[in-house]
Amino acid sequence: MKILILGGTTEARALANRLVALGHDVTTSLAGRTQDPLLPQGNLRMGGFGGVQGLAAYLLGAQIEQLVDATHPFAGQMSRNAVAAAEAANISLLRLVRPAWEPALGDAWIYTQGTAEAAAALPADACVLLTTGHAGLEHFLERGDCRFLVRIIEAPAAALPAHARLLQIRPPFHLLDELALMEREAITHLVTKNSGGTQTASKLEAARRLGVKVIMIARPVYEPANEVASVDEALVALGLTG
Repeated sequence: MKILILGGTTEARALANRLVALGHDVTTSLAGRTQDPLLPQGNLRMGGFGGVQGLAAYLLGAQIEQLVDATHPFAGQMSRNAVAAAEAANISLLRLVRPAWEPALGDAWIYTQGTAEAAAALPADACVLLTTGHAGLEHFLERGDCRFLVRIIEAPAAALPAHARLLQIRPPFHLLDELALMEREAITHLVTKNSGGTQTASKLEAARRLGVKVIMIARPVYEPANEVASVDEALVALGLTG
């Protein structure tokens, strides 16, 4: 089967590796925003498609038989484009998205619908571990009455202001390290997107143990699609084994 995976996640990479091992012709498309990304097996395509029409044209021109959207849960426009392009090209779409995090007993997360709302929810003098990535970073940096530790894989294009520090590091993160970081930096608030998965979930447990308040940015709502939550479920949905 000729398969295009819209990738950039651990799950996308694992799925590509499994499909290649099963003998399928797999191309993974990466947005190209991360320098030195961890690469899957199979073919690679870097960069955007040029919207819905561009993606649909690629699907038809490359004779793709199956499209898999395994982008980040906050990929936004790409996930919306995948639905429309698959319909335009008349091919099957499967969405692979990891389950969202759920609060544990006693958690009192503050839910917001975006970065602007999350930034507004911070009280003055908050000391914040910010793990929301590049998109919407400016909303937080406008809060000169708070201090920020900006943890991110790729450094922002512009220098951070005096009330923010950069921590450039790639996950996974471990509980003991998260506890030590939050204690050392006197973190009062954790702001994160509800990305789900295990690689960064330890920050939530660390926040729980230390009484750090959590501001959780809710996931976007996408158009309906055939959706699975794991690589194994994806293989079943594709009618494959392995």
